[in-house]
Amino acid sequence: MPVTTDIVATYKGPRRVVARILAMGPREDRALAILMGGCALAFTAQMPRLAREAHFTGQDLNMLLGGALFGLIFIAPLILYTLSWVTYLVARVLGGKGGSYGARLALFWAFLAASPLMLLNGLTAGFIGPSPALSLVGGLWFALFCWFWVSGLIQAYWIAK
Repeated sequence: MPVTTDIVATYKGPRRVVARILAMGPREDRALAILMGGCALAFTAQMPRLAREAHFTGQDLNMLLGGALFGLIFIAPLILYTLSWVTYLVARVLGGKGGSYGARLALFWAFLAASPLMLLNGLTAGFIGPSPALSLVGGLWFALFCWFWVSGLIQAYWIAK
């Protein structure tokens, strides 16, 4: 199934989508592709905000974009891999059955599936700036991300096995 179709299906039932991806078997290249897609979209989401910041502060946009690119494409994947490993350890302590691939997939898929709201958050930050609307969209993104992540972990560690 195409990734965009899976993202839309995640908003209807995140556990079904994670179950379908897990049923394809553990493939680290798939997990890395999902993560890098999410990181690329996160970088894209930052562009309007950075353009606004460069315009109002007089900073060089290319420098701001370069820093965001480095952080989101090179550093964020390392942090997310570490977070997924810690999540795996916590799931095992709580009695979850399964390998560390399930934790990686749940986290990476939640990050990618919540990307439409991440893009909306970037547009809100770029066009409106700091406001209650930005806080609302950011909070909604975070809530959906957490819902997708926890649902994926439940599917990977407590339902699938």
